[in-house]
Amino acid sequence: MTAPAPQPSLSRIRIGSAPDSWGVWFPDDPQQVPWQRFLDEVADSGYEWIELGPYGYLPTDPAVLTEEVSRRGLKVSAGTVFTGLHHGEAVWEKTWAHVADNAVLAQAMGANHLVVIPSFWRDDKTGEVLEPSSLTAEQWKNLSSLTERLGQRVKEEYGLQIVVHPHADTHVDSEENVVRFLDATDSDLVSLCLDTGHYAYCGGDSVKLIETYGSRIGYLHLKQVDPEILADVRAKGTPFGPAVAQGVMCEPPSGVPALGPVLEAAQKLDVDLFAIVEQDMYPCEPDKPLPIAQRTRAFLRSCGA
Repeated sequence: MTAPAPQPSLSRIRIGSAPDSWGVWFPDDPQQVPWQRFLDEVADSGYEWIELGPYGYLPTDPAVLTEEVSRRGLKVSAGTVFTGLHHGEAVWEKTWAHVADNAVLAQAMGANHLVVIPSFWRDDKTGEVLEPSSLTAEQWKNLSSLTERLGQRVKEEYGLQIVVHPHADTHVDSEENVVRFLDATDSDLVSLCLDTGHYAYCGGDSVKLIETYGSRIGYLHLKQVDPEILADVRAKGTPFGPAVAQGVMCEPPSGVPALGPVLEAAQKLDVDLFAIVEQDMYPCEPDKPLPIAQRTRAFLRSCGA
């Protein structure tokens, strides 16, 4: 019997997970597990790195949070912010206040990244259409210039790198829009958080993006979509929130894209990259996330990560 071929060592990839994989989308929601349970279970699943999730879900006092994560052997890789910078100067001050709160905590926790998610054009809970799904030329200009400004200020004041997250039901979603955004922004100020699930959801090829725009990839979110459910979602025009409740984001390795080739392509960039597991599951039963997280961590080890 021939022994299985050894898996490549993905030595530049740092694996973690996030509150999202426990069904956490909001700072406070009765359908979500308490933060203490999330921290206990993410550590029990074998992860070393976590994200902060929605601001206010985990304790925002750095001393309290440091104690809580340290005694579980965890470290923080990034915070997450939501922005609507295509609206221009009118939203800058409000956006910065939100970003600063998150950046202060992320910096205090030793993180180096801030994940920036563009605002939704339709509500992620109700599916209500909030604005057109396409941007005007002026809005594209606002988005690119103010994101650069955000990257510069976050770097100068907090020493953090922003990584912009292409996301379903936002204006930075498909390959066309992601490439347009990258081509319009300064590589020294703006990097990408490539979410493999969202990119596949919107028709993109993660391996191709890594191979083509590798120098712009600053961070990874590992996620898969169920092709059959995605086909139904596309056919019916289902909004992202209800699509998640339908199970469109699925447990690896049952969906697409295949994560092994994505991780191998990322390893070839020869830079240290976080690869944070995010399986959107809002809402979900409280006992559902832990066994999925344990199996996912084992699967990623089998890929060499």
